Amino acid sequence: MVNPDKRQRHKAGHRSRVEEARLAAAKARRRRTIIGVVGVLGVIVAIVVAISITTDDDQEVATENSSTTSSPEPTPSSAPGAELPEPVAGATIEGETPCPAIDGAAERTTQFAQAPPTCIEAATTYMALVKTSEGDITITLDDDQSPAAVNNFVVLSRYKYFDGLPFHRIVTGFVNQTGSSGVPDYGSGGPGYDLPEENPTREYAPGDVAMARSDTVSGSQFFFTIDPTSLNASPTYPILGTVTAGQDVVEAINALGSGAEDGAPTEIVTIDSIAITEA
Repeated sequence: MVNPDKRQRHKAGHRSRVEEARLAAAKARRRRTIIGVVGVLGVIVAIVVAISITTDDDQEVATENSSTTSSPEPTPSSAPGAELPEPVAGATIEGETPCPAIDGAAERTTQFAQAPPTCIEAATTYMALVKTSEGDITITLDDDQSPAAVNNFVVLSRYKYFDGLPFHRIVTGFVNQTGSSGVPDYGSGGPGYDLPEENPTREYAPGDVAMARSDTVSGSQFFFTIDPTSLNASPTYPILGTVTAGQDVVEAINALGSGAEDGAPTEIVTIDSIAITEA
């Protein structure tokens, strides 16, 4: 005969094990729920940050709206301790845009009726020496990745479009954005046209240079990448190329950002000139 006390202890032990299993399962479910919520929140935060680089009142991290698109940029009055320079107008080209001379156009041109034709040559490596008020930056352009954007950048550089333009949006730890003509205001000024979409075929990396966009790809605004984490959540910005010299200058410029979402700079940094070389 089974001892009643032993049977009672056996039942009590069984109930204890069942209760422990139930508690462990509940704990595991709570852990999975928490992890899932945190994961979703992380994705949402990444998307929000990426959108802030691209659109803000129909603007972008790097776009424009001079018949093109625009970018979340600080207005001159909002820049803390810094006032963006008055835009300097250049010449206007009506009709078709001719390819500029390899050594640069005779006069600065800032408005175009049409996007340029293909002016770069296949199997040629193009490099851009960007002289800024903070120092020189060299970009090796990648026309395999974004042929239309690179062709456009080369053409505008040779037309001296970028000469004198400020970095109107500097987001600390994120990007340095420039290329807006300032007409009608910085962040919404462009050459008069948009570019076709050229989605990247790889992830962004620190030192990448890409075109800005909102609904459409900017005709002239571009940005230097510091931390591409949020950009990789929405990889839609055409990659122009990579900084191969002067990343320290890029980071020095980035240190002049206010950390504000609109990227209002604390000091003004301008592009003196961009020289294109071929190899």
